[in-house]
Amino acid sequence: MNYHEIKEKFGRELREGLVEELINEPSAHYVHILLLRELQSSAIFTTNGQDADITNVGIAADDGFVEYSPVMMFKRKQTGSDRRKGKELQRNLLGIEDTMSVNEMNPQSPESILYGSAAGEDAISVTSRVIYDTAYSIRDASVIVEEKFQNAPGDAFAKGATTAIREPDFIMPGTVFPCVVTLRDATLEELIFVLGVTKMNKRYGAVTSRIGRVENHILGIYQGIEEGPANLYLSQEVARRLAKDESGSITADNLKKVLYSSVLNIEIVKDLTKKAFDDEIKGMNIKPVNAGEDLVGSITADLVKEALEIQKEKASRFFKSVNKNAKGRKGEEAASE
Repeated sequence: MNYHEIKEKFGRELREGLVEELINEPSAHYVHILLLRELQSSAIFTTNGQDADITNVGIAADDGFVEYSPVMMFKRKQTGSDRRKGKELQRNLLGIEDTMSVNEMNPQSPESILYGSAAGEDAISVTSRVIYDTAYSIRDASVIVEEKFQNAPGDAFAKGATTAIREPDFIMPGTVFPCVVTLRDATLEELIFVLGVTKMNKRYGAVTSRIGRVENHILGIYQGIEEGPANLYLSQEVARRLAKDESGSITADNLKKVLYSSVLNIEIVKDLTKKAFDDEIKGMNIKPVNAGEDLVGSITADLVKEALEIQKEKASRFFKSVNKNAKGRKGEEAASE
């Protein structure tokens, strides 16, 4: 489907979650993209340059409470990678040059207007309208984090402790992170752009030229007037559902088997992630987009280019209005002094 066919099919239905023209005041239009990020190679998610980012949490079972330590995929690891991919696509499809340097971003860039930090002549900034949150592994760090050592640069890795140089912790292939990317007060063109970035981006974490291969499974698109379930809830709820026995009970022993299992069935996890999200939003002002899989399946480079060309004009008009209003307020403040 081309852009006009997409707009004809989904424009009316998505009115609750999207806006026609960009606005500078929050207006409670939300679109949620439900994802399962699956590592297809080793990856490095670290803050201090060496240790994997982990945290300590707990899950309630029917007969007790289980503590464990999931790996965290910090939101900045997701945002930074997606932004670089978005600017790359812009450069390739429209020839728009932009940078990751916060104070030097191109105000004519649809990506910068969407993700924020676009600065004008008077350092006017635009708030990001793409919301990320830290994602959590379903399994415990002890079964998905691998320490490696190297005798010298270029030598083979060793799995045990030696007198060699320790490499950063590696997160093992097969690790999955249920998560949600939310667009606030975005246009249809921006939604198409973010879906394109999500489908086409394949690298996350450090040293992405060699590792960090990720498959982003898009499980559903939703819209409403509020944010949805937290990523931690989704990861823990999937673990609980995996641990259910035939009677529907969740014992601490079964929960531990899931959290410390060597592998997880990706198809079952995808299904349970969607069911967990769908069940949780029943009490929220959020609903699924009908035939959302058709929208996802229609995302191509040509469609993203078409959407970006339209959004470029909308983004330019929006930034000029923000800049003009900001200058007007400064003038009023100067006159009152």
